[in-house]
Amino acid sequence: MAKKLWGGRFKKPMDKDFEAFSRSVQYDCKLAEYDVYHSMVHVRALRNSKILSQTETATILAALRQVLRQVKSGTFGPSRDAEDIHTEIQNRLAKKIGSLAQKLHTLRSRNDQVAFDEQWYCYESGMQFYSLLEDLIAGLRQLGERYAKEPFVGYTHMQRAQVILFSDYLQAYAGMFRRDADRMRFFFETTTPTLGAGALAGSSLSRRDYAQAIHEFMKEKKGAKLQPVHSALDQVSDRDFVVEFLGILAIVQMHLSRLSEDCILYATQEFNYFDLPEEFCTGSSLMPHKKNPDFLELVRGYTGRIYGNHAAVLMTMKGLPLSYNRDMQLDKEPMFSSVEIVKDELRIMAKFIRKITLNKKALAQALADERLYATELAEALVRKDVAFEAAHEVVGRVIRYSQDEGVAIRDIPDTTLRSFHAALSRSLVRGVMNWEYAVASKKTMVRQE
Repeated sequence: MAKKLWGGRFKKPMDKDFEAFSRSVQYDCKLAEYDVYHSMVHVRALRNSKILSQTETATILAALRQVLRQVKSGTFGPSRDAEDIHTEIQNRLAKKIGSLAQKLHTLRSRNDQVAFDEQWYCYESGMQFYSLLEDLIAGLRQLGERYAKEPFVGYTHMQRAQVILFSDYLQAYAGMFRRDADRMRFFFETTTPTLGAGALAGSSLSRRDYAQAIHEFMKEKKGAKLQPVHSALDQVSDRDFVVEFLGILAIVQMHLSRLSEDCILYATQEFNYFDLPEEFCTGSSLMPHKKNPDFLELVRGYTGRIYGNHAAVLMTMKGLPLSYNRDMQLDKEPMFSSVEIVKDELRIMAKFIRKITLNKKALAQALADERLYATELAEALVRKDVAFEAAHEVVGRVIRYSQDEGVAIRDIPDTTLRSFHAALSRSLVRGVMNWEYAVASKKTMVRQE
C-alpha cells in the first residue's frame, strides 16, 4: 500500500471504494514534470531558511533529477495505489533516499503544488498551441498562393452572394486562426506559476527564501517566469487560468469546426468545389464509391466535447467557497482532454489543408451565374448618377425579367435594357458582369501578396 501524505489523526482505514473513487494519479500523472519542478524550487527555499543543509538539499535534488529523467524519457509509470502525483513522487523519493524524503514536504501543501503544476502545464501547452496555429496559418497561405488568382463563390445565408478570390476565402480563416494565436500568445506570456501559498494562509518560509530559490532554479531550467505567491488564498483557489485556457481552445475549436463544415459542404457532389485529400478520408463498408470526410466530421463532432469541457470547469467553480475544495480536482480531465484533442486536430488540419485541390471546372460553372454580379451592375449605375435605391430596384427587375424569360442578362437587347433604365446597355452589362471586374472593383479587400 502506497504511503499517504496525511492520516495521523485517523483511526479507521479509508473505505476502499472511496479511496478508488477519489484517486487522481491515473490522470494527474501528466503533471509529474511540473510537480518535480515545484519540489526543486521548494527544497532550495528550505535550504535558504536553514531547514535543510546543503548536503541534504543536494541529495534530494539529485533524486528529483532522476525522477525527472524518467518522466522525460517516458519510463515514469505511476503506482496504481498512489493517491495522486504529489504522493507518487514523494514515495519514489523515499525509495531512493529513505527518511530524508520526509523533509521535502515541510511547510508546503498539495493545494499549492497542484495550482503551480497546472499553471506551468497551461503555460507550456499554450506555447505549443501557438506553434501549431502558426503552422496551420502557413498552410492556409500556401494553399492560397497555389491558387492565388483563382475566383471563388462567396456566400451569405448559404446563398450565392458575390465573387471573391479563393485566396480571400482562405485569408478569412487565416484571420480567425491569427486571432487565436494572438490570444494564445497573450495567455502564455501572462501566465506566471507561483508558489509558497502553503495550504491557504501562506508559508513561514519568507518571500526572499522563495525568490532566491526561484532565481537559482531558473538558471537550471528555462521556461515560465516563476514568482513567489502574492495572495495565498487566491493562489490555491484560483482556476481562472484553466477557464481562460479552455475558453481559448473552445474558440479555436469553433474555427476548426467552421472550416471543417465548409470543406465537407464544398466537397459534396452538389457543390464539388473541393477535392479532399484521400489520406484523410475513409470508404464505406458497403458502398464502393464512397469517399467520406471522416477527419472533418470528427473535428466537427469533437466541438461538443471541447465546449463541454469548458462548461464543466465553469460549473465546477461557480459556487466554491474560498479557498481550496476537492471539487477542483475535477478540472484536470477536461483540461487534458481539450488539450490533447485540439492539438491532434491542429496538427492534422495543417497537413490536410495543404493538400486540398480546387475543382476549377465546377467553380467556372458556378461563376457563370449572373446573379453573382448583380451588386456590381447596381454600383455601375450609381457611377452613372443613379441613386443606389433606384439602381437596386432596377437591377432586381432586370434579374426577374431574365429568370421569367429564360434569357441571360448579357444577351438582353439594348432596347429592352433601356426600358428598365436609360443608363443600362449591353456593353455596360458585359463590362461589369464577370468575375475579373467583380474582384478588381473591390478596393478595401486587402489581399495576400
